[in-house]
Amino acid sequence: MGTIADEAKKCVEVLRKGGVILYPTDTVWGIGCDATNTEAVKRVYEIKRRADNKAMLLLVDSADRICRYVAKVPAVAWDLIELTDKPLTIIYDGARNLAPNLLAEDGSIGIRVTSELFSKELCYRFQKAVVSTSANISGEPTPRFFAEISPEIVEAVDYVVGYKQLEKGNPKSSSIIKLGENGEVTIIRQ
Repeated sequence: MGTIADEAKKCVEVLRKGGVILYPTDTVWGIGCDATNTEAVKRVYEIKRRADNKAMLLLVDSADRICRYVAKVPAVAWDLIELTDKPLTIIYDGARNLAPNLLAEDGSIGIRVTSELFSKELCYRFQKAVVSTSANISGEPTPRFFAEISPEIVEAVDYVVGYKQLEKGNPKSSSIIKLGENGEVTIIRQ
C-alpha cells in the first residue's frame, strides 16, 4: 500500500484508460469511474447490477468544478456547500459535459464536494468528476467498511485502493437535497 498520492496516481491511470476503481470516500466505499466516459459508466451499472435509469452521483474536489457539469448553479448552492459540516450531495438541473447514461431522466445530476483526504486528492489529480456509487450489488445492504464489500465487487473492478482498507466504522451516507433553478430546496435524504 502506497501513500495517498501514490494511490491517487494509480487510480488516475486506471480512470484515464476507462477503468473502474474501488475507493474510500467521505461517506462509504465507492465504485468509481470517469464521469465523462459512457462505457466506463456502463460497466459500473453492470458491476452493481443496477438499472441504468437510476442516476449515480459524482464527487469533485472543489465547488468551482461544479460549474463544468451544471449549466446554471443556483446561488444558494455556494452557501450550502460552504456551511455544511457533513457530506452533502446536491442534485442540480441542467447537467452537462457528462456521460449521458449517468444522468437522471430529467437531465439532473447529484454532485458532492468531497473533503476526505483520499477522494479529494483523487479528484484533484484527475481534474474531472469521478462517479461515486456505494460498493454493493443493487438492493443489497451498503457495506460500512472495506471488509464488508463482497468479493464479487472487489474482483469486478480494475483497481482497489489500499488506503483505509483496515479501518472500521459506521460511516453515514450523505444528505441529499435537490435544488431547483430558482433556488427551491427539496430534501431527499437527511
